[in-house]
Amino acid sequence: MVAANDFLNGVPFVATVFAVPQFLPQLAKLRATGDAAGVSWAWSALTSVNNAAWLAYFARAGYTTALVPSCSATVLAATLAVTLTRHGGAAKRPALLIGGWAALLTVAATAGGVGAQGALLTGAFALQVSPSLWTAYRTDRPTGISRGTWALVLGELSCWTVFGVHRSDPRLIVLGITGVVASTLMLARTFRVALLEPVAVVTSTEAAALDS
Repeated sequence: MVAANDFLNGVPFVATVFAVPQFLPQLAKLRATGDAAGVSWAWSALTSVNNAAWLAYFARAGYTTALVPSCSATVLAATLAVTLTRHGGAAKRPALLIGGWAALLTVAATAGGVGAQGALLTGAFALQVSPSLWTAYRTDRPTGISRGTWALVLGELSCWTVFGVHRSDPRLIVLGITGVVASTLMLARTFRVALLEPVAVVTSTEAAALDS
């Protein structure tokens, strides 16, 4: 029982392994190909903002082992947002809305304490991943999405689901389950594109043959 409890208390360390390099595959793919199709700027910006808020929440709640992954996600997601901005991915209206959300999180943290901050963060991840899902499923060929990044997201959020259940923390449970569902949907989208790609190639070849 003690061994199991110690293992579960160490789950955030496992989450760290998934979280620290999480955005590196997406950054590497974007740098190598210049292809941002299906990658949402709003998602990367919201990820940075929300993880900064989670960083403050974990610090105040005493979850010290969770500080490293939150810090890493904050920095790397911001780097991705800057990179996507250079590729023309930023827009004024989403930027203003995200700025307002950041201000709301700041007010909640300073005036409302851990309870108010946690209440906002409970639904924050759903808000965070919505742009990524919307962009991925609205883009005909979202070839810019990195499967590696979303596989790491799935691994990390699975860990937070387990840790949230262990600590009976509903905020972490909601965070984890939402993340598992969202990352699974994103991976399914990338696999669907990969499966359809050969069909698209054959169709193009046949069309060229007919034209000639």
